[in-house]
Amino acid sequence: MEKYFKRKSELELPPPTKRVDNSSSSKKELITLLQDRVEINLADLPSDPGLRPRITDYHPNDRDQVRRAYAQRKARQPKEHNFPYKTYGAKDRRFNKGWFTQFDWLEYSIAKDAAFCLYCYLFKRDVGEQAGGDTFVTEGFSNWKCPEKLRTHTDILSNSQARIEYRTRLNASIDCIRFLLRQGLAFRGHDESEDSSNQGNFLELLKFLADHNEDIKAVTLRNAPENNMMISPAIQKDIVSAAAVETSNAIIMELGDAFFSVLIDESRDISTKEQMAVALRYVDKKGHVIERFLGIEHVIDTIALSLKAVVEDLFCRHGLSLSRLRGQGYDGASNMQGQFNGLKTLIMKENESAYYVHCFAHQLQLALVAVAKNNNKIATFFNFVANVVNIAGGSCKRLDLLKEKQAT
Repeated sequence: MEKYFKRKSELELPPPTKRVDNSSSSKKELITLLQDRVEINLADLPSDPGLRPRITDYHPNDRDQVRRAYAQRKARQPKEHNFPYKTYGAKDRRFNKGWFTQFDWLEYSIAKDAAFCLYCYLFKRDVGEQAGGDTFVTEGFSNWKCPEKLRTHTDILSNSQARIEYRTRLNASIDCIRFLLRQGLAFRGHDESEDSSNQGNFLELLKFLADHNEDIKAVTLRNAPENNMMISPAIQKDIVSAAAVETSNAIIMELGDAFFSVLIDESRDISTKEQMAVALRYVDKKGHVIERFLGIEHVIDTIALSLKAVVEDLFCRHGLSLSRLRGQGYDGASNMQGQFNGLKTLIMKENESAYYVHCFAHQLQLALVAVAKNNNKIATFFNFVANVVNIAGGSCKRLDLLKEKQAT
């Protein structure tokens, strides 16, 4: 998303070092210079559509600037030009300047006496092939006896334009969602109405993005069709789900055929649903120990058979095999490490190499509890700490006093 947040000073072009010749004889030399990554003076870009190089002839770092410059100039339509005639059989025909009014995309090349499409020139990668190939980009259209092809081209452009606008809206929503996911921020707001001063992180970020990018602003939010705004909660969830799938696929691809261990713990969430968190631990190709969170699975109950069924279903969806499992890490609950019917026992019956290791964090907790129970001084210490926290935390005045004494 860095390209959307550059300062205006960063978007300004440096002063030109070489001027671009606007004559047709130097077109090949111009393309060579462009590919050699010279600094381009946008004011000297060829204005005649029959003489200008393709966008792909420019250096990749300059193409967006060139597109923007031609888009700001709009289509070249020399309405006062005396258009020459061409003979078609027994009739002479020529370019009709009234077409400029009918087709806003239409350009005319005086050098080639041919019609071009500004939109295809700027975005040929998206619409050029469907809208007539190179006819309206490099060769030019000059069959004046078949003006219906101009209307056909307009129809194709209308569909292509809608598709490009949809893609722009979708990419803007995806960029905002990726940012929020990376930062672990909430999406929704308490009041997402148009009159709200804070519509939530997603909509506020999308508005910020649109304010700093004119192309996005032109097709999003109020400028988007009401039935295709790409901002509804359902769309947000779909994009988040797609991001989760892509992330999981990247983890599985990084894992490859290597051996791995699984770390599992279950807990009840705020909606009183029992959830099982699953993480993978493996060694990558560089020899680094990698630990990746794979997902959260809902479980009906916490008996070992149910947990094993969920694990097998998760492995099946991601193309993992129990035969590649080399380690298990759980807490000390009986349904997890039970010697006869625990989850680790059920898995080891199918794969004896999947050794079980009691989670060290849970071991530390159990050790602290056991030591505190068997040592009066330690038990008194923890009770004393609990009382201090309760007393100091229950009053702002006492908490400030405690901080002041601590600082002293």
